[in-house]
Amino acid sequence: MDRRTFLALFLTALVIVFTPMIFRGFGARSAAPVSATRDSAALANGAGASTAATAAGQTNPPAPAQPMTPAIGAPSPAVAAPTVARRAADTIGVDASKTRYTFSTAGAAPQAVVLNAYRHLGASARGQTKAMLLGTVPGTPSPAGLLHYRLVRGADTVALDTVPFRAERTADGVTFTSSGAVPVTIRYQFANDGYVAHVSGQVGGSSSNATTQLLVDLPQTLRSQEADTLDDERHLAYGYKLEHEDVKSVSFTKLDPTMVRTDSGPMTWVATRNKYFLVALVAPSPSTSFLAVRMQGGPRVGKQAPAAFATAVQPVKDGRFGFDLYTGPQSWQQLRAVGHDLENVNPYGGWIPGVQPFATICMRVLLWMKQTLNVSYGWVLIIFGIAVRLLLWPLNQSAMRSSLKMQRIQPELAEVQKRYKSDPEKQREALVKLYQQHGMSPFSPIMGCLPMLLPMPVLFALFFVFQNTIEFRGVSFLWLPDLSLRDPYYIMPIFMGVSMFVLSWIGMRAAPPNPQTKMMSYMMPAVMTMVLLNFASGLNLYYAVQNIAALPQQWMLSRERMKAAPPVAAASPPLRSRRATT
Repeated sequence: MDRRTFLALFLTALVIVFTPMIFRGFGARSAAPVSATRDSAALANGAGASTAATAAGQTNPPAPAQPMTPAIGAPSPAVAAPTVARRAADTIGVDASKTRYTFSTAGAAPQAVVLNAYRHLGASARGQTKAMLLGTVPGTPSPAGLLHYRLVRGADTVALDTVPFRAERTADGVTFTSSGAVPVTIRYQFANDGYVAHVSGQVGGSSSNATTQLLVDLPQTLRSQEADTLDDERHLAYGYKLEHEDVKSVSFTKLDPTMVRTDSGPMTWVATRNKYFLVALVAPSPSTSFLAVRMQGGPRVGKQAPAAFATAVQPVKDGRFGFDLYTGPQSWQQLRAVGHDLENVNPYGGWIPGVQPFATICMRVLLWMKQTLNVSYGWVLIIFGIAVRLLLWPLNQSAMRSSLKMQRIQPELAEVQKRYKSDPEKQREALVKLYQQHGMSPFSPIMGCLPMLLPMPVLFALFFVFQNTIEFRGVSFLWLPDLSLRDPYYIMPIFMGVSMFVLSWIGMRAAPPNPQTKMMSYMMPAVMTMVLLNFASGLNLYYAVQNIAALPQQWMLSRERMKAAPPVAAASPPLRSRRATT
């Protein structure tokens, strides 16, 4: 291995070691920043509430009481909903194919959604069969409900939590109707598997001279029901899609409790998400786009930000408003069916250019293999690892032949470098001529390293795939309880490191002695084992399988190198013996 090859491998090792550290440092991926405006009410009330709640030990304390400026054109208001005296209310449950919604007759908003197709994986659900729950957890002091509605008409703001509604079941959903000074009707129609609800509303007594807006308070948090709750909380974020722009994401940790961030629309959708699940408001047409979204940080618990506040603003036109409510998994196929670029709400790779499309391709290939082969995801990863190595087989063959040629012309290269040591221009011309004589190019040494570097983008892409793809959540394989989490016995990362060392050892056979190569053969497996020790066990499974699949070719190439190696010249007789013979 020459110095260029050693340098390429060393840089690769540095990227592998430090890149995951950078990713974990950023926690949930944040995208393009949004404009921030300082708010006096937030400064006065938000910080005090945050300090008090944290001292009380509450993870998700109630929103601080703050005034709300009605219209969007006015100075930026505080985001959190004002504390109101909510009316005593009844709850009504509505079952869809894969979900169960719970609504409150005070406010006509969903309080919780049970996802029957997904299990609660938290410590409290061990030994039990619990479904995922988005929304209110009974018996907790945290704010109730997924959504809260407010109507702004001129200078007046009405919190619908204070308005009683009458519920009426329909064939495809439920309709809520209020009476009084501001008659409001809100209807929910469930589509497909129940993850999408078409929400339509009508406000009576609207005046053409008054600007009417609907304010929708998004969930302040999505409580973690994962085995790794801290990692799940790090993914908490608000996302939104401006028309004709890319998706933006703001992590809860990036929101300041003393400031309000505002971004103006029109917006196609706004959402609250954690690692695997999502609550999104989607505008079905440009005429119902959201005008703005306002966000504010919530109380901190150490370095964690388990809660935040956000409000979406939608105009009420001719007394009508409407949107699609998605409450469900961040499944690529489900979000793709909703449309409006919602599948990018949790972008693979975040701010790193080039990772998003490559990771998406890898994820779609894995999903296609699962659907086509109808085997578990563990076997899908094994087949995928073997397939990647088979695709790289021709490149490895070509790289090996280039390495053999470089080995043969090494004495001539050294002679040229020595002869034109003081004239770099002539040395460069002589090297180019030498490469041409042997049917090679100056890029041949670099091409020899290419097969070793090509699997790395797939490895990086799979890192993000395991961080985001819900299909791997809770999937067991052999002794591994969850492919998206680390191996609890550390068997897989150790096996991966051993397979990598064996692959390097076979590759060194019949190679010219090189201390750098020997050092790398010991260092790289150890470094990779330490880096991937606490990563997803599925990622270690893929990498170990790829190493095992490369062993036959590495053995064949090593034997080819041994056959092509020049014979060792016989040693010349000592000078004294030759003189005696003469």
